[in-house]
Amino acid sequence: MEMGVQWLTVEESKDGQRLDNFLSTLLKGLPKGRIYKMIRTGEVRINKGRCKPDSRISTGDTIRIPPVVLAKPAEQFAHRGIQIKLAAALIYEDEDLLVLNKPQGLAVHGGSGLSTGLIEQLRLARPEEKFLELVHRLDRETSGCLLVARRPSALRRLHKQLRDRDKDLQKRYLALVAGKWPRYLADIKAPLERVERGGERFVQVSERGKPSQTKVRVLEVLNGCTLIEVEPVTGRTHQIRAHTAYHRHAVLGDLKYQHDDEREQWKQRGVAGLCLHSRSIEFEAATGHQVTIVAPVPDPIKQMLCGAKFDPEIY
Repeated sequence: MEMGVQWLTVEESKDGQRLDNFLSTLLKGLPKGRIYKMIRTGEVRINKGRCKPDSRISTGDTIRIPPVVLAKPAEQFAHRGIQIKLAAALIYEDEDLLVLNKPQGLAVHGGSGLSTGLIEQLRLARPEEKFLELVHRLDRETSGCLLVARRPSALRRLHKQLRDRDKDLQKRYLALVAGKWPRYLADIKAPLERVERGGERFVQVSERGKPSQTKVRVLEVLNGCTLIEVEPVTGRTHQIRAHTAYHRHAVLGDLKYQHDDEREQWKQRGVAGLCLHSRSIEFEAATGHQVTIVAPVPDPIKQMLCGAKFDPEIY
């Protein structure tokens, strides 16, 4: 399906979105590499001016979209297994938003060979809802708290809290990392750059990267690994996983950043998935009250803690 040049006016519901995310939603099926190239070469413009992938769009902005060829979108169907998981994953709901305890292994959206992900299946499960949008994302193998906005005003409010690194919105993760994490390593500041090698995308610490900061607190030292509490101050792709691996304490079960032989050793001990969990999220509701949501600790983190005689729910 070929599209000619388009001039689109940004609706109120899209106010504050990053340009690359806006285009990914608009041009479903178009590779992200192509989207970034269009922006970089000036084919995409905001109010006739050049822009960057992380430029924020505002209500009333005029965006130029160049001619592109899009594949015919595949028809989406409700997946029974995912629908059952979603029904059990809801841990908070109000007029503005939903909070889900995202299962490990479920992508938050379709793409990269997946026709649907969590958000598409959630829309199929709630056809009466006219607006359901991800407030933020979690890696496919990461479990835990995920915010979904039910109205544009909620999405804008929460995006503002995320953008401003507002103390009113805080995300806290639990992770099991290899070895004994040094307690002095409590504030990691190392720039991260996206790279691609052999067709695989990942991030690495590089002087050319974007400023990235992760706060770490040791909770328990176990047999051969450490339970840490992690607060990502910035929100880069794979930030926690890349920062811990850079300091030679990769998250257990990480297919991208943990060495194969080390990961295989932990697999023999029962660690078959990524040990990274979005434990809690705190945000300011529309009423001005602070809301804190906590997601139960899943396996294999739960198994490791119980095996060491620790109660997983106290962390």
